[in-house]
Amino acid sequence: MTPRHASALPDQGAEDFELLAPALWNPVANAVVAAADVHLGERVLDAWAGTGAGTIPAAQLCGPDGSVDAVDPSAAMLDLARAKAEALNLENIRFSVGDPALWTAGPYDAVLCSYGLFLVPDMAATTTWMASLLRPGGRLALSTWNEGALEGFEAILLEACAAERAPALPQARPDFTANWEKLASEEKLADWLAAHGFGEAEVQAVSLSVPLEPGMAWSLVLGSGYRTVLPEAPDLRGRIRDRFAALLGEDFVLNADSLVATAGVGEPGQPPA
Repeated sequence: MTPRHASALPDQGAEDFELLAPALWNPVANAVVAAADVHLGERVLDAWAGTGAGTIPAAQLCGPDGSVDAVDPSAAMLDLARAKAEALNLENIRFSVGDPALWTAGPYDAVLCSYGLFLVPDMAATTTWMASLLRPGGRLALSTWNEGALEGFEAILLEACAAERAPALPQARPDFTANWEKLASEEKLADWLAAHGFGEAEVQAVSLSVPLEPGMAWSLVLGSGYRTVLPEAPDLRGRIRDRFAALLGEDFVLNADSLVATAGVGEPGQPPA
């Protein structure tokens, strides 16, 4: 199977993704929203909103006079986010299914992007696009993986895949990994933003370890871009799952160390940096 880009799989893995929300996606998304410093009445874009880990707290902070556009390629993900918003009686969110990199509404006071930037084929163009959506004085807040994150997890998954493939078939890493490695340090992330339309970035490291039993670890595979390394054949996929679980063991701890960055496009009346 030729690996496909994570953004090309919009409606698969939503429920598996959501299973990881309490331990993984929610804590970091909360840090992203806090870094964005969302105020009452502001207009916010949550790009690659997923199941609403950042959308919900942003909508609570901007209040009924503000608004949040939650955009994601996956209708299934947004259905889960919408259910959360309805349970909390939040009526200031607009959910839109589509490619966030093609979103043209704006301008926004804040753009949020939790683990989304590295999913696109053209990360440079997408970064510049996010800067263009901000009003003067607006700010971007995003998260990505830090250096060393996911290493053990990825190695075990690729070993399980390789053991079930013919020797002539090379085992490729998922293509999003090359993107996030360009951002995987405080210096790299700050330099990347500065080179693509933003001013000086403030970057903080978030240390996060997540215990994963095999079932939950498989949900992380299916609910993330790592699913792109899996074959389509159900029997082969099942054998990979079983081998992956055996290699992982019962006491695996995921290195989920992340980075949260905040950057602006200039103060009101000033051009972008």
